[in-house]
Order: sequence, then structure tokens, then C-alpha cells
Amino acid sequence: MLGKQKGKAYMVSPEVRSQKPEIRIKTPLSKEDVLSLKVGDMVLISGRIVTGRDKIHKFLAHERPDKRDIPFELEGGIIYHCGPIIRKTDETYKLISAGPTTSMRVEMYEAEVIRTYGVRGIMGKGGMGMETLNAMKEFGCIYLHTVSGAASYLADKIMRVEGGWKIEEFGMPEAMWLLEVEDFPAIVTIDAHGNSLHREVEMISLEKLKTMVEG
Repeated sequence: MLGKQKGKAYMVSPEVRSQKPEIRIKTPLSKEDVLSLKVGDMVLISGRIVTGRDKIHKFLAHERPDKRDIPFELEGGIIYHCGPIIRKTDETYKLISAGPTTSMRVEMYEAEVIRTYGVRGIMGKGGMGMETLNAMKEFGCIYLHTVSGAASYLADKIMRVEGGWKIEEFGMPEAMWLLEVEDFPAIVTIDAHGNSLHREVEMISLEKLKTMVEG
């Protein structure tokens, strides 16, 4: 982990990040797929992803339903921390908005979800804590930070709503939704090697604060 690993910490300068080409990835992801990605990589996601916020994470972590009882395939998938605005029209669902939710809300559940269900990607905003970072490194999973404040733009990258789970029990925003996406944009901010841009920012901020205090 940054700040604790042996040798030189893995740091990515803003200049290097801006020069990196976008990498297209498609779900389901293999362990090899996620191990090939590094902090700072810009990705465009296509395929199916699922949404999940507090209630779904708590249910998965505490109740541990059998994979056969979950209508969507989680292994190799990406869980998007999102409470989408969805409108029911006749027998179908229309997505209105799909911006990211702060990921730390589910930090206490995420490691168990990764461990139990073979999730390869977590997407949201703001990063996650050390327990999740350690699980990502151990089992092969990445954290993807996506654009905050652009819910309508992100909704345009979602081609269709394939279905929902636990809608009546948890309500629409807290239900799990299966979404078909195309070129959904995100940046890898925690990789499967234990590197974290969020830790990097914390370290830089701490150094600047120390400089200010010490004069």
C-alpha cells in the first residue's frame, strides 16, 4: 500500500495521466484483465454492470445469498455505487439519471462482497478505505472513479435497463439494477496491486500542510 509498501511508492503525475490513451474494457472481467490495469488508466466500459448502494451491500454482506438466488451474474462484474432515477413505463424501465454515490458509505461491506461474489470492479466516487483496498489486492479487483455532477451525461452511456432486483423490498434507488453500458468513462484510482491515487493525494496534502505549519 502507498506509504507502507517496501521500495518506492507508485506515483502517477498529472502530466503522465493526461497523456495516457483510453483503454476499452468489456465485462465480464477476468483477473488478468484487472491485473493489466494500473492507477491512472482511463477506461471506457462496455457490457453489463450492476448498481448497488447501502441496502444491497448490507444484504449481500450480512445475508450472503447464494449466487444462484441472485438474478444477475456478479462474478467478473462491476458494481456501480449509484442510486439511479428510473421511471417505469408499462413493462419496461427508463433510466433518467445515474450519477455516482460516495463509495465510503459501503466501506464496511465491500471487502466481503468482493471476497464472496468474485466482483472485479467497484465504481463510484471518492475512493475506498484500507479494508477494501486490501481485498482488491488479494482477490483481484479495481476501483473506478467516474464523473461526479454529470448524471445526465453518464445516463447517455447507458443503453438500456435490463432488469432490477429487490425493487419492492428496498425501493428503486436502493435496488440492484442491471444496466447495459457502452463506452462508460472512468479512471482507475485503486488498482489490484495495492496502489491508490486517493492515498497519493492524502500524502501530498499532508506534506503541504506540514510545510505550511513549519513555515
